[in-house]
Amino acid sequence: MVTASHQPLSSLSKEQSLILWFDEVGIKDIHLVGGKNASLGEMIQQLTPKGVNVPMGFATTAYAYRYFIQSAGLEIKLRQLFADLNVDDVNNLRERGEKARSLLLHTPFPEDLRQAIAQAYESLCNKYQTQTDVAVRSSATAEDLPDASFAGQQETYLNIVGVDEVITACHKCFASIFTDRAISYRHTKGFDHFNVALSVGVQKMVRSDLATSGVMFSIDTETGFKDAALITAAYGLGENVVQGAVNPDEYVVFKPTLKTGFRPILDKKLGSKEIKMIYVSASEIDLVACAADNAHTLTVKSDDNCKLTKNVPVAESDRTQFALNDAEILQLGHWACVIEDHYSQVHGNYTPMDIEWAKDGISNQLFIVQARPETVQSQKKGNVLRSYRLVSSKETPLPLVTGRAIGEAISQGKVSVIVDVHNIDKFQPGDVLVTERTDPDWEPIMKRASAIITNAGGRTCHAAIIARELGVPAIVGCGNATQVLQNGQEVTVSCAEGEDGKVYPGLLPFEVKEVPLENLPRTRTQILMNVGNPQEAFSLSAIPNDGVGLARTEFIIANQIQIHPMALIHYNQLQDEKVKIQIAEITALYHHKPQYFVDKLAQGIARIAAAFYPKPVIVRMSDFKSNEYANLLGGKQFEPGEENPMLGWRGAARYYDEGYKAAFALECQAIKRVRDEMGLTNVIPMIPFCRTPEEGRLVLAEMAKNGLQQGINNLQVYVMCELPSNVILAEEFADVFDGFSIGSNDLTQLTLGLDRDSALVARLFDERSPAVKQMVKMAIEAAKKRHRKIGICGQAPSDYPEFAQFLVEQGIDSISLNPDSVLKTMLEIAKVENPES
Repeated sequence: MVTASHQPLSSLSKEQSLILWFDEVGIKDIHLVGGKNASLGEMIQQLTPKGVNVPMGFATTAYAYRYFIQSAGLEIKLRQLFADLNVDDVNNLRERGEKARSLLLHTPFPEDLRQAIAQAYESLCNKYQTQTDVAVRSSATAEDLPDASFAGQQETYLNIVGVDEVITACHKCFASIFTDRAISYRHTKGFDHFNVALSVGVQKMVRSDLATSGVMFSIDTETGFKDAALITAAYGLGENVVQGAVNPDEYVVFKPTLKTGFRPILDKKLGSKEIKMIYVSASEIDLVACAADNAHTLTVKSDDNCKLTKNVPVAESDRTQFALNDAEILQLGHWACVIEDHYSQVHGNYTPMDIEWAKDGISNQLFIVQARPETVQSQKKGNVLRSYRLVSSKETPLPLVTGRAIGEAISQGKVSVIVDVHNIDKFQPGDVLVTERTDPDWEPIMKRASAIITNAGGRTCHAAIIARELGVPAIVGCGNATQVLQNGQEVTVSCAEGEDGKVYPGLLPFEVKEVPLENLPRTRTQILMNVGNPQEAFSLSAIPNDGVGLARTEFIIANQIQIHPMALIHYNQLQDEKVKIQIAEITALYHHKPQYFVDKLAQGIARIAAAFYPKPVIVRMSDFKSNEYANLLGGKQFEPGEENPMLGWRGAARYYDEGYKAAFALECQAIKRVRDEMGLTNVIPMIPFCRTPEEGRLVLAEMAKNGLQQGINNLQVYVMCELPSNVILAEEFADVFDGFSIGSNDLTQLTLGLDRDSALVARLFDERSPAVKQMVKMAIEAAKKRHRKIGICGQAPSDYPEFAQFLVEQGIDSISLNPDSVLKTMLEIAKVENPES
């Protein structure tokens, strides 16, 4: 690490110094050099020995700022100026801020302060290069605190070259302590304007104008999930990413297994990266002639008077590839862990970090240029249980339509009747979706709906399953909703009144009660969750649980992948040119098309596995029916027409069949990557719809061919217990598989001999049937006899507390529930297990 030559200072001289070098200060010196500079010094002293690269520089001190203010008698003038400050009056705030900045800018620096800055900059040049380029950043003494970041309140200037320019930029930073936003922020946070001082950091620039830069957080910014690091990246200087002027790439890394040497990149999203900020060349700079320029395309801020950076378009070839390679992503993720661990130790409690990084295009080295505590998710309190209730003071009107309630929430909105999936572009976010039925093609608008209502379907239909996963209330099997409800009509959708869901006219008042999750009883019976959407996994993991009993790969395939795997394997033989073009667009980053399927499936599974790590996550291999597979892009060419796909070519029967086993190999590759490369060995693959033990052995043989050998790397393989044959031959299946998960939906269907998707017989579908309960009892007994784990992942215990009670009484090992049913059912199970408590 390059350092400027200087002599160590005593603590007394530090307090009275005009200039301090970064390696002379640490996190305890915020009162001397502000949060940003103190943090840079802390990292240079403590983390460069651990391999974290931080550019060297120096800081003007809080003492220097106060010396400037006092020597010119500015405090009295400023106090008079702010005597009638009203931050709620925009015009008043703007006027006071402008006058305060002007007052500081038109007051010259004391000569000894100018000399101190000049000598320090010249010393920096001696160590790097003549006329070295620097970043000049403001750093307030009330800044980068765990509960108040002050990020972006004062100004930053990039590509500053020369003594006079550095002094001028420092002067402007001093004045920026009175930007309108800084004045307002201090007022909101309760900081006295005159107790806060301004330090300025002068740091060697990283030439990211020739490479890439971005921001990373050591916590998931949306959910507060602590074990993920989020990294963003774009081309050029980092101001565009910080200011939100560009749509960057996003990468998610799982910290626990990264620390143990694995490569757990959970997600990679390509950003548009349309512009990049670069240096203005020396020939373009006319310091004499340049006039005021307020354009936000410049790094130098709105009150600067010359252009030292500019935005230019990014080449199309660069936009369509990731700005970082995997090694760089993992390096940054590792640094995020090192920085977070250090600051957590310094502060004595968990401290997630907000970090800016840059890559030097000359040396190709990565650097950390800032690090501050994250101040949003880290300040949030624990989870609560929400319950909904209508509170209309008037008599509740009769419902317009009724059906089966999905979820336990209440929602409102305007009706949007759409009966054809080709018209989903007409749907507006927040509307109530009303349609005949849904399938995976509808999911893009389902996630934006305030509620979902269908004419057809039962509690296990597509609309019901997806609505539960999205946390959106739904009413299915209404019969005539598309005829009764009108476009634009305002309605209240209530699923909080028992099994019957009701659609009321108008926007009825309702209340939401929240119950803290502290002191919830933990049960002997394991409580797991059913999870389909990887994007919800981080937030769902905050609900008390013992893992995931059912992770559906179908959701990942339908939403994240969208393409039939055989269409990727046989891309060059596709007969539909239109479909081929669509697939080419989706997989533009992939020369080898099947790799797209493996990458996306692995990322989806890994995100769920990471969210619940190290708890078990049971991942069901694909269980689409042939008609559902046909709806994937390119699927029609590879799928047969079946009269009853529910009982046809699905589940295990596909995996060893010549018509699909090459696609199953891709599924196995994804699982292998998650377990072996990412270190997420909590993943337990599960085989659905396995009709015979012999079929199970055929599937295990295919898995072994693709690197998933049962027992190697602690690999277990479970089987769905959803066919009468699974129950009758449970002991034989126990010789093949390591555990069972009861699928009560299909088991009920096949025990009672009815189509669970048929509205005509939906009234007969009931998991509480004595016949179904007897089958469940037999399965549990057989599994216990053969010392195999057995749980349930079907719908019944989520809907019926008495069915959950029955399962506990039979001694089931685990119950996997829909997320919205976990807490309620947990309380019910606790009562069964401890009736006297």
